Formats: sequence, structure tokens, C-alpha cells
Amino acid sequence: MDKILAETKQGQLKGKIEGKSISWKGIPYAKAPVENLRFEPPQQPDNWQGVREAFDFGPVCPQPPEAAAMQGINPEEMSEDCLYLNVWTPNTSKNDLPVMVWIHGGAFTSGAGSSYLYNGARLAGQGEVVVVTLNYRLGALGFLHLAGLDDRFTANLGLLDQVAALRWVKNNIAAFGGDPQQVTIFGESAGSMSIASLLAMPAAKGLFHRAIMESGASQVVPSGQAVHIARDFTGFLDIEPARLSVIKEKPLEFIMKASEKVYKENGGDESVLLFQPALDDKTLPQYPTDAISEGSAAGIPLIIGTNHDEGAFFVRPDAEEMAEGKMEEIVDRMAGRENARSIKDFYPPSAVGQAGLITDFVFWKPALELAEAQIGHAPVWMYRFDWHVPGHPYAGKAVHALEIPFVFQNLDYFRKLEIPIDNTMENLSSRMQNAWVSFAKTEEPGTDWPAYELENRYTKIYHESDAVVSDPHGEKRRMIQENELRK
Repeated sequence: MDKILAETKQGQLKGKIEGKSISWKGIPYAKAPVENLRFEPPQQPDNWQGVREAFDFGPVCPQPPEAAAMQGINPEEMSEDCLYLNVWTPNTSKNDLPVMVWIHGGAFTSGAGSSYLYNGARLAGQGEVVVVTLNYRLGALGFLHLAGLDDRFTANLGLLDQVAALRWVKNNIAAFGGDPQQVTIFGESAGSMSIASLLAMPAAKGLFHRAIMESGASQVVPSGQAVHIARDFTGFLDIEPARLSVIKEKPLEFIMKASEKVYKENGGDESVLLFQPALDDKTLPQYPTDAISEGSAAGIPLIIGTNHDEGAFFVRPDAEEMAEGKMEEIVDRMAGRENARSIKDFYPPSAVGQAGLITDFVFWKPALELAEAQIGHAPVWMYRFDWHVPGHPYAGKAVHALEIPFVFQNLDYFRKLEIPIDNTMENLSSRMQNAWVSFAKTEEPGTDWPAYELENRYTKIYHESDAVVSDPHGEKRRMIQENELRK
């Protein structure tokens, strides 16, 4: 049989050569979640007759146009019929290859598995792994907590989409040369936060065997807050509680406008994660870190890490200083009041202080907590990404998401930023990709990277050259965590 033909449970797919890889794009892993299936759990995809060409990406899940534009997504590519995934394999006759499934970020409201940053051709071809990227429902369509208003609805649909995609991988990836018993999930930002939830979800158990978490850990909204948002949302649509199913009939533009109104009423902008995983008895019964601490992900090795300057992505360098007392108020709330004076010294009200607060409390501290929760149940490796280009307007610091092109070896991205690609960048990309691939193949990222444990807290620092550091920024870490314990 021709290498570009793959026989899935739904029918035969035809791919095409892409560099050293073969790609199959726009594969439906569930039925279109439209009409009666809107706001319902994903359903098994339909079968087809004959050979289906898998040359083009499927539609992108609906999302705010401004956020889509930042990721190079054309609004005309959007559709509620968006539950598609993509597969890249090395152009080889080998079978039983490790599988790496990427879950994209975007604050649970934007992004797509088809983004040029996530093209899996180089990772698959050079790493000799099977790479999968996927879409999942975003914003209100994926994370509106209607289950809190009516138990006939199901919570966390976006996460259940991810589970459905992983189930498709388990059932079909052998047709592409992949080993369904060697599945590594990896993701960044909201994708990594999704992985934290998947590590805790009963429905995801057994569907993956290792995890790599880039710049994101446990992130959920309490059910009470999720219900409040759902009430606001349905109120904007003039839907009475007793007739909640009417929401399936509303035009998509009404759904998107209601989302905008909810943001304006509950925080003002989309940097506030109103639509995100919610605690729910049936789908996500525990806060992920608590579930992981109790062994929900026992036996699943983990790589987790952050970028040195995550928060600089979200705060402009020329941002105004916070009003007097505002930063202290935020630090008190996030870190606890005891020793707040010494804590706040790390976070002046300037743009630098604001960015530092986001780096430490939104990304670094949750990563530390999740790593500590998993240590007793499986090996954990911690990293920090420090590479940057001093003086550059965007990459002048190691900001949020800057590591992604290195992991996928899609360094062409930097040409768009007018950054010349040099040997240092290529070598860094090779080192990161080799570690990620080694982990997917052997459950270890390499002999030069010791596991994370509480005594030494070894952390791999990725920069122009790499280093292993024991407990980086230990004084600040102890202060942050001690304050957390005293709350």
C-alpha cells in the first residue's frame, strides 16, 4: 500500500509528502458540534466511502477576530464545524513510533492546531515521531458552564473534545505508524493548563502516557463563579432558565456578541479567563493539583517549565505605574498577608513589577506546585527558558510562548520578527527538540538533565548554552511558597 494512504476506523485517508514527513490534515475526530449537537459532548465521527483527501486543514473554531489575527488566523476560516486534527509522520516504513499530541494555547478563547507555529513536519521528520495537532471548542462554545444551570447539559466541553481526540489517536494512530501505547501530550499556556486538567480527569485516564507542560499548570474556575458567568451569558441572550435549550438555536454571531458583553461586565478584557475549565462533579471533580497530589496521574512522567519573563508578554514596557496601594493589594491577595512587606519588594508598581508578578504567580508558582504534587507518583523534570534577543521590541526578554518555534524547529517565525536565524538558535532548537523527543521515546529527556526533587530542585536552563541549576531564585521561591502556606 502507498505510504500516503492510511486506513482509519472511519475510512481511508490520502496524505501528501511534506519535507521529510507525510501529512494528513483536516481529519474529523468527532461529528460537527452544530445544531442539536451544539453545547453537547463530542460524538463519534461519521464514516465515509472511498478515499478522502487530507490535504488541507479543517476549519478553525470560532474566536474573537482580534485574537485570531494575532495567531495568523483568517476569520473566514472559522466554523462551528471545527473538530479536526492533523497528523505528521516521518517518511519511513517504520511502525510503532512514539506519538506526540500537541494541545494549543490561546487563553481558552483563541488558537488552532493549524497555526504555522505548530506545523509538525520538522518535528516528525527529524525526531522520527508521529505528531498530532488538534482543535477544540473555545470560549463559550467550549467552556460556558451551562451544566451549572441545567444538569441536562455537560460541563467542560473543550476538555471533552481533547479527550475525544486522544481517544481517536488511541484507536487510529497505528494506521499512521504510531504506537498507541506511547502517547505523549504536550502543550503551551492554555494547552498546558488543559493538560493539568487531563491529568486529573477520570475520562482521560489511560489515553496518554507522558506529558510535557510549557508555561501553564492548574487553572480552573470554581463552579459558583462559572454559574454566575453562565447566568450573565444566557441573560444577555434573553434566554429563560426553563428554556435553556433555546441556546442551540441562536445564531453564532449572537453567541460571540454575548461573549463580548460578559467580558465587559466581568473584568473588562479577554486577558481575564472567564471561559476556562470549571470544577464539576462529573467531568473535573477536583482541583487538578489536588487530584494529582492524590495520585490521579500516577505513573505518568512529566516535564514542566516556564519562561524567564512570561509576564512581559502581557504588560507593555511603557505601561503606567499602578495607583498607589494597588500593587500591594494584589500581592496581598495572591501571596498572603504575612510577610507581605518583603514579598512586595520584588514587585514595584512599574511595568517591570507588574510583569514579574504575572511571571511568578500565574506561571512559575503553579508550575512548582504541580511538579511537587506529581513527584511522589512519577519522575518530574523542571526547565526554564531564558533565551532572548536583548533590545528587540518583542523578543527582548524570554516572554510567554517564545520557546514554541524552538520545540517545533519552525525558526522561520523569527524572520517575521526581523531576527536573523543563526547557529546558536539552530543549536538551541535541536537541544530542546532532542530532549522532548527523547522523553517521548524513553520517558527521560536525557542523561544531562537530573530529575526535579525537593532537596535540590534541579532545573534545566535553556539559553545560548544550557545549564542545570539547583533551586533557581530560591530565596524568592521560598518566600512565595511560605506565604502560600501561611494563608
